[in-house]
Amino acid sequence: MKVSHQLVISSLAVLVLTACSGSAAQRRQAKDDFKYLETPEFSEWQLAADATPQFYPNYEIPQGDFKGEIGRGVDIRPPQQILELIPGARVEEENSEITLWMIQEKEADNVWETAKGILTENGVALRKNTDDLIETDWMIWTSEDEDVELGSRHEVSRFQANNRYGFKVRLIEWREAGEVKEVSRVNKERYNTLMTNFVAARYDTIQREEAARKAQQLVKQIPISMGSDRSGFPVIIARTPYNIFWQRVPSLLPTIGFTLEERNQSQGTIKAKFAAPSDEFWNEIGVKPLNLTGGTYTFLLGDLGNRTSINVTDSTGKPVEEQLLQDLVPVLAAVIEQGNKAE
Repeated sequence: MKVSHQLVISSLAVLVLTACSGSAAQRRQAKDDFKYLETPEFSEWQLAADATPQFYPNYEIPQGDFKGEIGRGVDIRPPQQILELIPGARVEEENSEITLWMIQEKEADNVWETAKGILTENGVALRKNTDDLIETDWMIWTSEDEDVELGSRHEVSRFQANNRYGFKVRLIEWREAGEVKEVSRVNKERYNTLMTNFVAARYDTIQREEAARKAQQLVKQIPISMGSDRSGFPVIIARTPYNIFWQRVPSLLPTIGFTLEERNQSQGTIKAKFAAPSDEFWNEIGVKPLNLTGGTYTFLLGDLGNRTSINVTDSTGKPVEEQLLQDLVPVLAAVIEQGNKAE
């Protein structure tokens, strides 16, 4: 499905499985026939004059004037679900309209700006555009499970109530094949949810990109020093969380002469073969060469919360001498700094 002005629905907002076959109507309707529509009207149960009626309420048919589609008009497609991509946001659905409630004003402002950005980027015209309310012009939707071209206009608003911040989406006008029609409850629910998911998905993407950018900055700035692990044994300490330092290791070790052979993040082990770099390399980074013979070594990384411990064992599994760890500290610090300058 896509919306006019190139507002394209991503895979996370798919309305119909692409594997479905048949016409659009068949994808919306039940496969069985509709002979039940020919069922005769119910008649009152006739009891014998001397019989005492006994009724169980379990099967009592509710009385009332109920309105709704029947037969081919019943839409069997699964309802759209609100994607829980905004941390801490609570969803409220009333009269087929959707409100996201958030605790933090900053987060609510970000969601609002995300919604405005989506409409602007995709060239959706606006009939109203204030600080707290947006009313869109017609947006055109086409879908494999719809027979005709659909159009919708939405109202997006934000407000504050009970120390919470609301973000609301309303479908205010609807048309089919260019003809304006009354909005059905099903379509109101479906397309209000769809618009809300557009915003939530884009918000999630923006937040992930920002988190990745911040993580990359943390990866660049990694102080290295000697320290001890929880058992008191000497280790190298990288003052950054384990998952961040792990991202940097594959580029650090080859720089100082190690060829990576095996890695296991869950166990924190990196097996690498060492071949001493040239004298030119050591002169370039301004650090004395490592006194390390060629061979295979295993780096053992430990998660210390906001820090990462680094130990090294030789091919026999024996820890290398403390002096070698001390010599590694300025080497790692130098190549990290050099890498930052190169970027």
